[in-house]
Amino acid sequence: MGFFDKLFGKKEKQTLDQGLEKTKESFFTKITKAVAGKSTIDDEVLDNLEEALVGADVGIETTVALIDRISERVKKDKYLGTADLNRIMQEEMAGILVDAPTGLASGFDLQGMPKPYVILVVGVNGVGKTTSIGKLAHQFKLAGKSVVLGAADTFRAAAVDQLTIWSERVGVPIVKQAMGSDPASVAFDTVQSGMARGADVIIIDTAGRLHNKLHLMEELSKIRRVIKKQLPEAPHEVLLVLDGSTGQNALEQARQFTAATEVTSLAITKLDGTAKGGVVLAISHQMNIPVRYIGVGERMEDLLVFDKKEFVHSLFAIQ
Repeated sequence: MGFFDKLFGKKEKQTLDQGLEKTKESFFTKITKAVAGKSTIDDEVLDNLEEALVGADVGIETTVALIDRISERVKKDKYLGTADLNRIMQEEMAGILVDAPTGLASGFDLQGMPKPYVILVVGVNGVGKTTSIGKLAHQFKLAGKSVVLGAADTFRAAAVDQLTIWSERVGVPIVKQAMGSDPASVAFDTVQSGMARGADVIIIDTAGRLHNKLHLMEELSKIRRVIKKQLPEAPHEVLLVLDGSTGQNALEQARQFTAATEVTSLAITKLDGTAKGGVVLAISHQMNIPVRYIGVGERMEDLLVFDKKEFVHSLFAIQ
């Protein structure tokens, strides 16, 4: 059994359960109240479930979709009792989460993927973007992959400094230029360096500004163009990092970034410090973008490959 086959072994499952503790305690308490004293799944139970889902930051649109799907299952199969309802809810929640397309790498497994595999990382400042890049580099390295980082967020000295610290901590090379340099130039140099080194993975950080969406769009488009000059099929993945603790604000950020550039996958961070983990369902469902990674702690190992069935199961797994 290889590294990737073990991604959801006992240790990873324990990390996930612990990281979602606040969300699942709040969520499960609401669900329990929704069905208290009921032996059949009637309209009142469904109304209570709707309120519980909204309270868990699942969002109105996704909540309505879930309730409709659950209602159809109940009408069709005549399920009774909370145990059956819990199972139906888990199945339907997993069902609305978007699966990653075959064109993306499978977590940290690059089998069948182009080499180098280029990941362009986007997201506003403060969501844990640079930290997530460091953790990604660490996990890829653990999987036996060689990694090169690119510090293309040249508008903040702190961003370059922070990524440099991560490169040293993880033990991977970084390509950077002076503050204020052209981000596209950094991206070009990073890809060139990665190709020369024979790297498996190239991860490029970008500036996190949303106050001028047009400028952001132009900058990201330029970065993509210079990357394609060297690797026509790259970037292979555009990863949007969102702070799960901000709830519906994270969903709004996702809307703005997808309007500015093509986003192919999501990393949702800081889920261990919030009861708003239900926003993972809302973002993936409403944006129709797969969640690839979730952050559930401060350790480098606490950025996990997202498994929708394990995630939903953890929401119901009260010790």
